[in-house]
Amino acid sequence: MYKKLNYFFIILLGIIFFIPLFWVLITSFSTSKEVIGNSFPLWVSHPTLQNYKDAWHVAPFLTYYLNTFIIVFGILIVQLFTITLGAYAFARLNFKGKNVLFLLFLLQLMIQPEILLFPNYQIMSQLGLVNTKLAVMLPYWASAFGVFLLRQTFKQVPYDLDEASKIDGSKWWQTLWHVYVPSARPTYLAFALVSVSHHWSNFMWPLIITNSDENRPLTVGLALFAQSYETGAQWGMVTAGTVMVIFPLLIAFFIFQKQFVSSFMHSGIK
Repeated sequence: MYKKLNYFFIILLGIIFFIPLFWVLITSFSTSKEVIGNSFPLWVSHPTLQNYKDAWHVAPFLTYYLNTFIIVFGILIVQLFTITLGAYAFARLNFKGKNVLFLLFLLQLMIQPEILLFPNYQIMSQLGLVNTKLAVMLPYWASAFGVFLLRQTFKQVPYDLDEASKIDGSKWWQTLWHVYVPSARPTYLAFALVSVSHHWSNFMWPLIITNSDENRPLTVGLALFAQSYETGAQWGMVTAGTVMVIFPLLIAFFIFQKQFVSSFMHSGIK
């Protein structure tokens, strides 16, 4: 009985969350007359790709895509390096104040990102990095969530493997690379999916720190595109632009959804 109720609520929630996406998809393939005539169209009598063509030519989406890929994967690559070193230090090294420092490190998870917008902007301004891709990436190169997630995995690695590697004459970084990193591959995948999805959809910080199309990601470009005088009330073009922004994430979700769930199940978060 309870299992059936759970399935019912899951399906109901899925339908509720799918409704906005369904409206966006239908509207993006509709003509202007159909969009104006139907507040919530359930089908497209004359599907067209003209909205996508118009949106692609009105806004520099190719530049936005390139900027987004550079920013998202530029952040991820550095994060994988920093969280690996941080997690190894908190999981295996012994030094005074380690637990206190780790708790202070985790306090970052309780701080809302909006609180740090002004201090971060001041720092980027002093460094002369305003309106650069580096300024968008720099505040996210360290991740408290990633360090915590990876530390839990590293602590599950048996000490015997660590000691055996040291007896063989391996340096600490060789032990880290050959023993700890391979055992944490599911955790790395889980963190990579979370990082990519978060920074792909990040909006507020890129909006503040960038002021040109050469450095704006897709989220900021889409917002300005939707507000521009060229689109006006042309919801077909706006929804077509929205689909172009979210399409890569949807594809990634459908491809990696099983790996995503299994990664968290093996990374110490139950």
